[in-house]
Amino acid sequence: MSSQEEILSDGRFSHVARDPRFWEMPEKERKVKIDKRFRAMFHDKKFKLRYTVDKRGRPVNFSSTENLRKFYALSESDSDLSEGEEHAEKQKKKKKKKGKGVTDS
Repeated sequence: MSSQEEILSDGRFSHVARDPRFWEMPEKERKVKIDKRFRAMFHDKKFKLRYTVDKRGRPVNFSSTENLRKFYALSESDSDLSEGEEHAEKQKKKKKKKGKGVTDS
């Protein structure tokens, strides 16, 4: 077999190296970015399906949430907001716990 360099130096296939249709997709662009309105699909039970067999009938231990994480990602601005919201919720819970701990005697 010929090496990759020999194949690309061949005149019949030299266009493949320069044609963007044959380039590999960058990792950052592979996932579809979704906003915070749809972030519930990553943890909601309505979107989770358990598979016992694949499309060819072979046994697997697989769920649809793995596919969701494989193809979708939260957009950068929304993921920052969601982290901020989670942090704010934790602070509120801490304040509530401190408020409940103090009682009138």
